[in-house]
Amino acid sequence: MVDKLKLLETFPNPNPERDYTIIHTAPEFTSLCPKTGQPDFATIILEYIPDKLCVELKSYKFYLQSYRNEGIYFEAVTNKILNDLIELLQPRYIKITARFNTRGGIHSDIIAEQRRKKLKKKFV
Repeated sequence: MVDKLKLLETFPNPNPERDYTIIHTAPEFTSLCPKTGQPDFATIILEYIPDKLCVELKSYKFYLQSYRNEGIYFEAVTNKILNDLIELLQPRYIKITARFNTRGGIHSDIIAEQRRKKLKKKFV
C-alpha cells in the first residue's frame, strides 16, 4: 500500500499575513465501492485558508488518482483526504466537499471541514 501522504508536496504561502481562500476543483475523482467493486465517480472540491503552506497541484492530482483502485466508502475517503491535508498543511481552515455521481438513484454529497482552534493568549 502506497503512503498517500508522501505523494503530496507543498510550497510556502506567498501571503501568510492575510486570510484568503484557495479553491481547487477536481472533477475526475474515482474510487471503488468496497461492497461491489464498481467504480464511484466524484467531484472533489478543496477549499482552504492556508497558514504557512499551500498544496502543490500536480502532487494533489496524483494523490487523488491514488484512490482509483481503492475500495473505500464515500464518507471514509472524504475524511481521509481532509485528515491528510490537515496533517500536511496545518491550514487555518479547510473544507472538502465530495459530490459523488448518482448511484442506485441516490446522489451523495459528503462535506467535512475543520477550523483551527484559536490559541488563547497567555498573560504574564
